Amino acid sequence: MGSIHHANAKTTARVRKEIQDSSETIAELSERFSLNPKTVRYWKHAGRVTDKKSGPKQPRSTVLTPVQEQVICEFRRQTRFSLDDVFISLKAQIPALTRSNLHRCLKRHGLNRLPVEEAGTGKKPSKKFREYEIGYVHIDITEIRINKEKLYLFVGIDRVCKYVYVELHQRMTQEIARGFLENFIADCPFKIHTVLTDNGAQFTYALLAEHLRPKGKNHMFDQTCARHGIKHKLTKFRHPWTNGQVEIMNKKIKAHTTKKYHYESIESLKAHLMAYLLAYNFQRPLKGLKYMSPYDKMIEIYEDKAELFRFDPAQKIVGLNR
Repeated sequence: MGSIHHANAKTTARVRKEIQDSSETIAELSERFSLNPKTVRYWKHAGRVTDKKSGPKQPRSTVLTPVQEQVICEFRRQTRFSLDDVFISLKAQIPALTRSNLHRCLKRHGLNRLPVEEAGTGKKPSKKFREYEIGYVHIDITEIRINKEKLYLFVGIDRVCKYVYVELHQRMTQEIARGFLENFIADCPFKIHTVLTDNGAQFTYALLAEHLRPKGKNHMFDQTCARHGIKHKLTKFRHPWTNGQVEIMNKKIKAHTTKKYHYESIESLKAHLMAYLLAYNFQRPLKGLKYMSPYDKMIEIYEDKAELFRFDPAQKIVGLNR
């Protein structure tokens, strides 16, 4: 690979070397190479044939302080977060932080790339969901254990705004699944038009053999959907990733609750779940929503398409209504 010279350079490495090795006078060399005598004199005594590096000798940020850069680098080392997640996490603590100066800071300190095994490279890029209006929700049930007691967490999440609703029960029956859907519908400011579930017996008779299905009777979950004008869709059998959004949310909830903390009682777990959901739905910026919270996304959609809502999402905020 050839050397890259300064954009205004009149000489090459070969010419510079020839000038240094020549016994001719400055005037003679200047005439032979059609160069300014000052240029010839400079390269005659330069002791090198390459250009000097441009820019500061010790690069530093003009916006971030050295202490802030140390905080950013240590946070990156300890958490191994991606650049976007680091930006979201530290933006409130470092107001001057932008995505570009964050990247430059990490690059200066050799932290702009995570190791391959930790950066998650080599995986197939995930496909984007088809565009839907708000109100397409995913529902699933996940098991939780506390003090050797088995509980069931019913989780629902909207595909568009990522708004989450959960309930904790000691059993998972058709009646509880129907009640969960009724409560979810009542809680959501937006109109639910589609529900996606797996093929569990709490949601459908689809996996039952034909002779075992109740004759002339629809599943009570389907009855609730029909009564509210909701389309009930099922995932492909043994393809849980079809319901991936709620599966990922299940893991997130567990990672921030039962996988991390010990609970003395079910009530303490419920209180923590409520606190987590309030923070998630109303305060946490999500990369998939362009760094908006689910609540902010609902407000944005409501201002543009109020007909998709049953009531103003602002009523979900505790305090005086606007």
